Amino acid sequence: MISAVFSSDPVPRQAAPGRVRLGPGQARAGSGSVRAAKPGPRSARPARPAPPRPEPAAMAAQLCRLRRPLTAAFSSAAAAGAGQAPPAEPLTERRQAGGVRTIVLNNPRRRNALSLPMLQSLRRDLLHDVKSRELRVIVIAAEGPVFCSGHDLKELSSEDDVKHHSQVFELCAEVMTLIQKLPVPVIAKVNGLATAAGCQLVASCDIAVASEKSQFATPGVNIGLFCSTPAVALGRSLPRKVALEMLFTGEPLSAHEALMHGLVSKVVPEDKLEEETMKISQKICESSKSVLALGKATFYRQITQDLDTAYKITTKVMVDNLTLRDGQEGIEAFVQKRKPVWSHSQEEKK
Repeated sequence: MISAVFSSDPVPRQAAPGRVRLGPGQARAGSGSVRAAKPGPRSARPARPAPPRPEPAAMAAQLCRLRRPLTAAFSSAAAAGAGQAPPAEPLTERRQAGGVRTIVLNNPRRRNALSLPMLQSLRRDLLHDVKSRELRVIVIAAEGPVFCSGHDLKELSSEDDVKHHSQVFELCAEVMTLIQKLPVPVIAKVNGLATAAGCQLVASCDIAVASEKSQFATPGVNIGLFCSTPAVALGRSLPRKVALEMLFTGEPLSAHEALMHGLVSKVVPEDKLEEETMKISQKICESSKSVLALGKATFYRQITQDLDTAYKITTKVMVDNLTLRDGQEGIEAFVQKRKPVWSHSQEEKK
């Protein structure tokens, strides 16, 4: 059978039962009828005249005319995008109103990872016009369901050299310490998952307000990269055993567990997060910027000292505070039972 199928000799076809096989000179006219074909060989019929063929030069000119618009379109498109990708959205967004600056981590597709460009953008927004009397508090928020997933693991692959890795971790440490060195309070507004260096970011802020759906974790141990730098901030925000359990297991804390252990300041329903954050921010804005700056710097300076040293530091600061113009204004306003008028100046009252 196989040889018959692939044979080069034609096999005559048999007529199906009930069908009439037509002979030469016959053609089928319709269902069940036969009509005679036109007499004479097919070659004897008059040939339809062929259209005149254009000269080669004319054909080439016509082809060029057709191709010219298409080529121009592709050329202009290529020129518009040559060597450049479409402009990307900024990694952070900064807006300010009523003394409150809000910095939004704006890379939800990468889970707001703290890549080197993200850290650079965050540092720039934190430092922007930071000495202005109009700036009184900074809020760090995030776009999307993840507040911050920590470092970008693609950026930390072995393909990059040690120098690049060092640059990432050093800048991250600089941003975390910068938050505590700024002369204004920094609030983390958390509405989602914060892991690894993202959890470190929350712990580094002065105040943290979280929605009930938020979670906090340091899961680096599960991928072979222990969260050593996040441990610095966690160890200063949480009881030691709670921090170590997070670091050793990678298991997350719920928002209410984070509140119970001191990682966040308040937990509210998601629809109340903005309202509660603004309530705290506006209360801060009612105080003197210079007094708050002095108080914040003193708090972080004394917290790592032994008890005696801490009291020596803070005793001197209390005396210095009394010499500030706003220090005296606050006392006078209290005695006179009026609202203080702050200068927000670091100058001493003469």
